[in-house]
Amino acid sequence: MTATDRFAPDPLIADDIDAYLARHAEKSLLRFITCGSVDDGKSTLIGRLLYDSRMVFDDQLAALRADSARFGTQGEAIDFALLVDGLAAEREQGITIDVAYRFFATDKRKFIVADTPGHEQYTRNMVTGASTADLAVILVDARKGVLPQTRRHSYLTHLLGVRHVVLAINKMDLVNYDQHTFDAIVADYAAFSQSCGVGEVTAIPLSGFRGDNVASPSPHMPWYRGPTLIAHLEAVEIEREDGTALPLRLPVQWVNRPNLDFRGFAGQIASGSVRSGDPVRLLPSGRLSHIARIVTMDGELAAGVAGQSVTVTLADEVDCSRGDVIASADAPPPIADRFSATLVWMDETLMLPGRAYLLKLGTQTVSATLGAPDHVVDVNTLDRLAARTLALNDIGVVDVATDRPVVFEPYTENRMLGGFILIDRATNATVAAGMIRKALRRADNVHWQATEVTPAARAAIKGQQPRILWLTGLSGSGKSTIANLVEQKLHALGRHTFLLDGDNLRHGLTQDLGFGTADRAENIRRAGCVAKLMADAGLIVIAAFISPHRAERAMVRAMAGPDQFVEIFIDAPLDLAEARDVKGLYARARRGEIAGFTGISSPYEPPETPEIRIDTARESAEDAADRIVEHVIGVWSYDL
Repeated sequence: MTATDRFAPDPLIADDIDAYLARHAEKSLLRFITCGSVDDGKSTLIGRLLYDSRMVFDDQLAALRADSARFGTQGEAIDFALLVDGLAAEREQGITIDVAYRFFATDKRKFIVADTPGHEQYTRNMVTGASTADLAVILVDARKGVLPQTRRHSYLTHLLGVRHVVLAINKMDLVNYDQHTFDAIVADYAAFSQSCGVGEVTAIPLSGFRGDNVASPSPHMPWYRGPTLIAHLEAVEIEREDGTALPLRLPVQWVNRPNLDFRGFAGQIASGSVRSGDPVRLLPSGRLSHIARIVTMDGELAAGVAGQSVTVTLADEVDCSRGDVIASADAPPPIADRFSATLVWMDETLMLPGRAYLLKLGTQTVSATLGAPDHVVDVNTLDRLAARTLALNDIGVVDVATDRPVVFEPYTENRMLGGFILIDRATNATVAAGMIRKALRRADNVHWQATEVTPAARAAIKGQQPRILWLTGLSGSGKSTIANLVEQKLHALGRHTFLLDGDNLRHGLTQDLGFGTADRAENIRRAGCVAKLMADAGLIVIAAFISPHRAERAMVRAMAGPDQFVEIFIDAPLDLAEARDVKGLYARARRGEIAGFTGISSPYEPPETPEIRIDTARESAEDAADRIVEHVIGVWSYDL
């Protein structure tokens, strides 16, 4: 076969395009990823697969030769990695940054391969590629052996439900095709894979650059008698769950209302099948109805099956919107607002327990708060380690609480209704991928204890309306000074008060916390809980905390309720706050002696709509305290 013949299109394309398409339509499809540590040769291997499966045409080959001369890392030879690495930064650095998807086919099967980055910094991109994969090709550089990123990617593929693994021990040409090197790496990986539950593993020695054992057996490794990589990919049997045998799950993505006479509910069937007349249950409302019609772009269908995108109409006029799930009437999925989940943290900002994030699960979007991690997994030893937060690339088990019930199933049973992402509400960045493990139900012996004396009765006997006066502002803004004056004035008026000061709590309740981002968020959460209990006792609580983040202040407001929480912004310009700093904290922070100091090396998010704003550049502490007291006792004017 000449080079021209090798890269010429299939003649059937010109002779009978319908026959060509029909031939490919009958082939099974395998989705797989390549992953592993950096520079293990993932992109080169995929380029070789495309080359050997005749998916590189003449013009592409000419461009590849030119790019290899300009960007390549293989001397005069073709750099196959450039077929996949398309970003300029990838070509300049010789690394993979983003996920690259490529299609190719052989005579027996079609493939979609995701080339995922090996750098630890881009682990989040690897998670994206693995979320839809049937098989993972874990590459190992024969010179380096199994590395921490190899273990991390292997563990992640296991978590994400990938049950077939190819251990591709690459660059065998650089170790003189030594069998002992191959055997040692296989033994090392086997010990790890068995301990973490990785499924079927097939080890193949190869050279992506030279083509050894990629499409044809290598003459350099007669000691290996297993299949080539392409032969294994063609033959591996993927036990895909028969989605049509499961109960119906149709997440509603869109309410289709083109005119007054049609209202349909569009989405992709996650599992099961649906026919006209089938009884269904709408979740989370629980309302019952029947399927009236099944509509697609190609016309009406008698039935729809898992994987199809359809629009259904219902026999009854019921409330159903985006985020709801249409399910089998007799086998609905569970609903919960608390569940345990495995999180893969994908952001450089630490996870903050108690902070509100957006959670997207299928077509549902809710607000969610996270508890402190139950544990974090050490990917090297698989030990479960204690932790207060999750950092970039950490894998941990966390309790999740949502602001309203969500429809879900465990990830191991249904990827679409079991996998979710978390989004930072301030930056809109995706910070984590999660897999639901199970719903959390409170133990039967743990519940709220009913009391005869209610919070209202405690307030009545004190003759006052409980409040949480939350003073927030920069260090040196005057919070503590104003808080002290407010308590003195309220006490003189016969009010029952208690002053919560951040520094005072650090001597007891929060003495175990540091000053990192996560610990500071936990400090505010604990202070908010204490303030709420004191307000339930009928007290007026004056709390003075920097509390720099809106999310933490919103968390305390949610605990207390809108009728009790009063946000008071002690507004002072940074230069004025520095001038008042008798402790010299700002000066130390500017010298780099205090890390994460609010206003210098850590941001302060001012309240957007506080109940009271105090401008300490124009208003004395005495006048500010008077204004706050007047608000509490009911004599209040914005002009004061």
